[in-house]
Amino acid sequence: MQHAVTDPAESAGKGSTVQSTFDVIVLGSGAAGLTAALTAGTLGMSVLVIEKSDRLGGTSAMSGAGAWIPANHHARAQGIKDSVEEALQYMRAAAPDGWAESEDALWQSFLSAGPDMLELVERASPTRFEMLSEPDPMLEIAGAKKRGRMLSTLPTKRKLAGAYAGRLRRSTQPHDLTYEEMIFANFLHKPVLAYLKTGPKILWRKLTGVACQGSALMTGLLAGCLDHGCRIEIEARAISLVTNEADEIAGVVVERHGERKHFAARRGVVIATGGFEWDREMFAEHFPGPLDFICSPRTNEGDGHRMAAAVGAVMAHMDQANLAGALPTRYEGHVHGMPLRFQADPHAIVVNGRGERFADEHDFNFCEPLTARDPASGQYINLPAWLVADANFLKHTPPMRLFARNKPGWMIKAKTLEELADKIGVSRAALIGTVERYNEFAARGRDEDFHRGEQKFERYWSGGKNVLGTIARPPFIATPFNISTMGTKGGPRTNANGQVLRADGSIIAGLYCAGNAMANPIGVRAVGAGTTIGPCMTWGYICARSMAAANRQ
Repeated sequence: MQHAVTDPAESAGKGSTVQSTFDVIVLGSGAAGLTAALTAGTLGMSVLVIEKSDRLGGTSAMSGAGAWIPANHHARAQGIKDSVEEALQYMRAAAPDGWAESEDALWQSFLSAGPDMLELVERASPTRFEMLSEPDPMLEIAGAKKRGRMLSTLPTKRKLAGAYAGRLRRSTQPHDLTYEEMIFANFLHKPVLAYLKTGPKILWRKLTGVACQGSALMTGLLAGCLDHGCRIEIEARAISLVTNEADEIAGVVVERHGERKHFAARRGVVIATGGFEWDREMFAEHFPGPLDFICSPRTNEGDGHRMAAAVGAVMAHMDQANLAGALPTRYEGHVHGMPLRFQADPHAIVVNGRGERFADEHDFNFCEPLTARDPASGQYINLPAWLVADANFLKHTPPMRLFARNKPGWMIKAKTLEELADKIGVSRAALIGTVERYNEFAARGRDEDFHRGEQKFERYWSGGKNVLGTIARPPFIATPFNISTMGTKGGPRTNANGQVLRADGSIIAGLYCAGNAMANPIGVRAVGAGTTIGPCMTWGYICARSMAAANRQ
């Protein structure tokens, strides 16, 4: 029996109208949202996807579409043995202290559902994945795999998105090559050679309207959603959730072109609105350190967080984010961040405000020690931080000069280390001592402080080459290396079914959350390069399956 909905005019505001009713309403059109919509559509439910911007795909469309999904059918087809149990062993061993107590049930849910999600997406949409050569980043711990868990999308024709093909969000990076092709083309260090090798392929794909990486992923998911009857509303901002007499979530209020409308939901609402990194006040509250760049769409303003909190949701992991080094680029007329692991160059190190190195710059999870906090004060221990390098670094990474032009003053140059130290405000003696010690390690071929390049994953990425190079040739350079994020990962706490919870652990009936909008069970410490996309898609799938199982009418 359908519960009566409270007066929509009162809920939605003066002048609103009841637009229509759907089984499922999804807020957000990224990988989590569209996977939820696609799954619900395949289960015979009517679906409305609401996207507040004029572009579809969210942060996912800008990504490389690397997806970490253990025990998947692509690995199985190539004879790679993996299991949910092994992946869970790996996640438990990789997690920060204390996380298993609150997240283990969610890890199990994600790992169990991931393989099924992947098969459904390939069955119900044009999206196709390929297995990558990339291993788990913590190969030394139990349950890790050298290959099989990382996937990304194959090239996809943009026209499959139909009338929405021109509405897909573009990336700060070109999406003319696949994830694997882009990684091994090595544009950062050998851009001319990379273009010579891949130029004909890039040109052909441009001429034939073929997209790769995040553009391919979101094209395929969108096409699948449309094929299964999902309705898409763009430039429509969800502003509040509607409850019924039983205090269940029964719909959402949307504002579009100044008009407020109420859409009712029989089964419930999925919040998949992304992170809150572009809400400066909310972000500063949870990330009080210096901010360099944000790499996600400017529409990630925490809308879903505010709506969930308004109906009693409890928030968790608000200090967690998907962090990475980032370069300044231009996007939609503004200076924007583009994620890149440029701190791993042999002729570069990262120092804190005391002029000291504090971690292995080549470590996949380098941003975790970068943003470590004092347990007592909550203040960052190593921020502000600086990348310090020399002329060899600029020679080794030619595009750096081009990116630096996007933000005058970002790259600081000096003839001597003493002058550089003065310009960035660190102790001369400390910086010189740190660089000299690093140079001694480079000469001996071993980092005795942080064992840079010695992890199995690091050896994979370096191809066994030396990752230590001296910093001795002027001009010496420094760039800020502080907080740069591809998206926050805190939000409404959910259970293993994707249902949003109150502080007392009770369920807010009819409300679900997925992706970067949720209290993500995997925080700053990533378990793979596809830690974000793979789980985000899976949680969208879990939410839709849960709504179908609840069979609320």
